Amino acid sequence: MSPVNKAQLQIHFCVVLWGFTAILGKLITLQALALVWWRVLLVTVVLLLVPKVWRGLRAMPWRLIAAYAGIGVLVSLHWLTFYGAIKLANASVGVTCMALGTVFLALIEPWIARRRFDPRELLLGIAVVPGVAMVVGGVPAEMRLGIAVGVLSAFLVAVFSSFNKRLVEHGDPLTVTCIELGAGTLFLTLIAPVLPHTGAIFPLPDSHDAILLLLLAMGCTLLPFALSLVALRHLSAFSSQLAINLEPVYAIVLAALLLGEQRELGILFYAGVAIILGAVLVYPLLSRRSEPLGQPELLGTAEAKGVAEVG
Repeated sequence: MSPVNKAQLQIHFCVVLWGFTAILGKLITLQALALVWWRVLLVTVVLLLVPKVWRGLRAMPWRLIAAYAGIGVLVSLHWLTFYGAIKLANASVGVTCMALGTVFLALIEPWIARRRFDPRELLLGIAVVPGVAMVVGGVPAEMRLGIAVGVLSAFLVAVFSSFNKRLVEHGDPLTVTCIELGAGTLFLTLIAPVLPHTGAIFPLPDSHDAILLLLLAMGCTLLPFALSLVALRHLSAFSSQLAINLEPVYAIVLAALLLGEQRELGILFYAGVAIILGAVLVYPLLSRRSEPLGQPELLGTAEAKGVAEVG
């Protein structure tokens, strides 16, 4: 098997693992705040055991560490709203909202990353509007707050991805991920007392939730991140983004198979999803580039992997 074909299989395996994040988020019984706090804490602790991370920290200027820490605050808010959307609605709604991250990125990145605006990207934003309207009309009324929270999460992932892209050349991916998730852990710890919650803020997970949290942190975060670091070295920006943009498709299929969510949602919802995903999957064709992908820092922190192209 050629290195490129092997890399394509690896990146699709990563995308399937990322698709499980929404499923696990629905199955874990902890509230969104506690779920996210335990996830970022577990990943940060594991990364701090890697000698390469400490070498990267020692070599990084304090100003750059502070910049990545600020991005980490946005990452933690993104994950908090992402899992909040899943708890308020369901996994299918949550990942559909995440597909909008590519749309927000197309509109936001030119200003943050200081590059020229491409009118084709505006067309992408316009194209998904009917799909969003159909998605809203295709869910029960009690799930619509989940859609609003999910759209906010997609906006946040576009903002922090754009800032990450500006700093992409300045740090080792594992070190950057450790700083961002470590800062996210600290930020959530500080703001937790003022956020709505019932019972203990960060309860100790029972055996069921503990196993699922470990799967989420190790199997759906660190494993695909490490594997993607290898795979993306052999893929073009176009082929990698096309594969990564399939994550919502995998997640919605998994939600139907494992959670039976198709019984909760109407045909209008899936028609809207088709329009949104169609636009997102066409996006790489509109902005096709052949250069290899650079350091994939964003893959370690984003749920919306469709916005992780960092060429």
